[in-house]
Amino acid sequence: MARRGYEDVVLTVPVTVPYQRYSVESTAWWAGRALAALAAGAGMSHRDFDGFSFASFSAAPDSAIGLTQHFGLSPRFLDFVPLGGVAGVVSLRRAARAVQMGDADVVACVAAETNGVHTFRYGLENFSRFSQDAVYPYGAGGPNVSFALICQNYMAQTGATREDFGKLCVAMRDNALKNPNALMKKPLTLAQYLDARAIAPPIHLFDCVMPCAGAEAFLVMREETAKAQGLPYAHLLGSIERHNAFAEDPVQMRGGWAKDMPELYAMAGTTPAGIDVVNTYDDYPFVCMMQFEDLGFCKKGEASDFVQAHDFTIAGDFPHNTCGGQLSAGQAGCGGGHMGIVEVLRQVTGQAGPTQVSGAKRGLASGFGMINFDRGLGSGAVILGGEGA
Repeated sequence: MARRGYEDVVLTVPVTVPYQRYSVESTAWWAGRALAALAAGAGMSHRDFDGFSFASFSAAPDSAIGLTQHFGLSPRFLDFVPLGGVAGVVSLRRAARAVQMGDADVVACVAAETNGVHTFRYGLENFSRFSQDAVYPYGAGGPNVSFALICQNYMAQTGATREDFGKLCVAMRDNALKNPNALMKKPLTLAQYLDARAIAPPIHLFDCVMPCAGAEAFLVMREETAKAQGLPYAHLLGSIERHNAFAEDPVQMRGGWAKDMPELYAMAGTTPAGIDVVNTYDDYPFVCMMQFEDLGFCKKGEASDFVQAHDFTIAGDFPHNTCGGQLSAGQAGCGGGHMGIVEVLRQVTGQAGPTQVSGAKRGLASGFGMINFDRGLGSGAVILGGEGA
């Protein structure tokens, strides 16, 4: 059966609660600030949100349903999406169908995390049974070692180099310097990138994100509702989601995007060449290159040539991670999975301010997450269209 489109479903009110490296506030506090900003931006009470989609790794012992009482919500659609880097895509897809089918009128999609001094370590200890039993007890806690294995294999199979990764990181840092919410405030040169200390070779310092506290959010509603509120909005033109794709690959070389990419563009009525701005999930720069291939911007194994042939800054010929991405803006847990959607929404509605790409009408945001030892299990992507797209 062909995928149904998302006629009359729109996104509006992009929200970023400015990140902090550490926070003594709870995750509920960060989520509450996001909800307040959504309500203010939409010109309505948060109690008018009859859908609530919440993504977080650090909310326990609070639950999504418990937060409805805490915030004074009474939703008829409720979702909890603790899926890390793919959470934003999954939340948006479910919220869009709820609105399309009349199960909700206005869905608040919120991702929020706190980050105390020990939050990240506690998260690693309890991330998965695999992490508890097979990784953390041996001193290899965290994603760096697992991604080093996947990156090493990717480099061997494709010929990708650290110079390629560095070019992407330098461009994202340049973009981040224009984003007032980005945590990284100093320029980065290719020489600094290449000379940085090793963390888990071939992963080095500037290949790694900085965990932080923060929140990202947006509203999903019908076009008529957005017009009635006088809100700028973007249409959801297409979306895909796939988990545990290509399980037969010994070590991950591709994500679910490669399986479903033709349907993504068919739904949106466009091609890769028709995308004006791209925000990939960037927990590591080689993952961006994998997405360039799997999303059709170049062929498999040709991302190195693609990277060297393009300019990835805001004013470049391939604007990429225009807010700086997680590598330079910070990784607020599940908020990182919403960051690209929020930034693309700003871009195609002309609200990106200092990071605005001139003439951006169509944007793509992708998600990737939930790492086991040799692969990330979740992948997804959405294409948003502004006025005239």
